Amino acid sequence: MLDKVPDPAARLYYLRATAQLGWSRSVLLNQIKAGAYERAVKEKKSHNFPLALPEHFAEQADEMMKSRYNLEFLGIGRAMKERELEDRLIGRLQQFILELGYGFCFVGRQYRLALGRKEYFVDLLFYHRFLKALVAFDLKIDSFEPEHAGTMDFYLNLLNDKERAPDDQPAIGIILCAEKDDIEVEFALKTKANPIGVAEYQLQAKLPAEFKGRLPTAKQLAGLVREVLPSRN
Repeated sequence: MLDKVPDPAARLYYLRATAQLGWSRSVLLNQIKAGAYERAVKEKKSHNFPLALPEHFAEQADEMMKSRYNLEFLGIGRAMKERELEDRLIGRLQQFILELGYGFCFVGRQYRLALGRKEYFVDLLFYHRFLKALVAFDLKIDSFEPEHAGTMDFYLNLLNDKERAPDDQPAIGIILCAEKDDIEVEFALKTKANPIGVAEYQLQAKLPAEFKGRLPTAKQLAGLVREVLPSRN
């Protein structure tokens, strides 16, 4: 199976991941098809880790995070609410942890954080046993917005103050969204003191290369619908 992976570095990545995570043959095949190596190592990632963390820990945090997360295993092919996405991920938690990578331990969903008389809830909270850090996930069904970074920064302040153990590293936040603009993310994270990453998730397989550019985008389809349907005055 690995003889079909031409890049020696990619083969080594899959060999190590299989040994560490105990991937079956079918899981390994799916990870190769989904481009796990490219998403974890080669593709550009959007985060402020070098600004918010010591150099060595920033490199480790970068290795922990992927540029995109493949959620095809959820079997979702339609619009949904954020809570439904969360429910589906919890229902397939083992597969989600396999996609996150080695070292993630599940802590809780809608994890409660109290501040005075108010309560705040982190969508999904994990602990990474090699980074020795809490990792908070905020799920977004739409495109990334700059205010999402402010909310995550606030959550991380609370986690560091109330949940971080004395020998833990600073908590890390990952905003998981349907789409992102790298420049917008860069400016949104530039002034944040806490380490935050922004990654896209993929619910369905990408179109084969030969179909790219031949099918209309969602915006183009919406424009066609507006042209065909009579306007309502």
